[in-house]
Amino acid sequence: MILALDATNDPHNPDRMIEADDARRMVGELDDLVSFVKVGWALYMAGGNQVVRELVDQGKRVFLDLKFGDIDETVRRLVLVAIQQGVSFITLNAGFSAVRAAVKARGNTQLKILLVTMLTSWNEADLAEMGFTLSASEYVSFRTKGAIEAGCDGVIASGREVAEIRRIAPAGFFVVTPGIRPAGGAHDDHKRAVTPEASILAGSDYLVVGRPITTAPDPRQATIAILEEMQQAFDARSRPAP
Repeated sequence: MILALDATNDPHNPDRMIEADDARRMVGELDDLVSFVKVGWALYMAGGNQVVRELVDQGKRVFLDLKFGDIDETVRRLVLVAIQQGVSFITLNAGFSAVRAAVKARGNTQLKILLVTMLTSWNEADLAEMGFTLSASEYVSFRTKGAIEAGCDGVIASGREVAEIRRIAPAGFFVVTPGIRPAGGAHDDHKRAVTPEASILAGSDYLVVGRPITTAPDPRQATIAILEEMQQAFDARSRPAP
């Protein structure tokens, strides 16, 4: 599981802008349970490279989710900075030419490059509004095939499309799934949310979980419950079919 630190907030004042100390507090509270964390734009703007460096120095794996999307040369330079910072995953939300530039810049380092297929806050009405006539599944498949051809290590995708991604992707290709919501929980702004169990059974490698943990009355207990659900799903997935 990857904990989305940028979803951390003050339960007594949810409209207060995130501060770096909010993330530090959450990391400390869940230190023994969570080893992989996500830093998105809100936290990055609040603490910048200092927060990223602190987390890496603490031995945490860091998913820098800034969805780089620019011209090839700018994306190439951003990848080089990410390598220097020691992060584990980065996201791109760019054209395939920029993706190829990022993969080339990454070289033989340990950095994993992931392409965003379709935001979990989108649905087919959003695609239509932008002029696309593809279904959500078709659009995600198109983006996945482009990511594979460009040399990406994986994609970011809703659990609803993971099974189709697994059908077309090679072995070892990562699928990282955000928009995770426990059964019965509020979906917030995720239009294509999926439970931890359903996403793992479909074939996700990593789940990104934010508000179900960070806004819970007891974040530790919420984390434990999600980890247990994930483990049960991984166990079920590994068992041979009868």
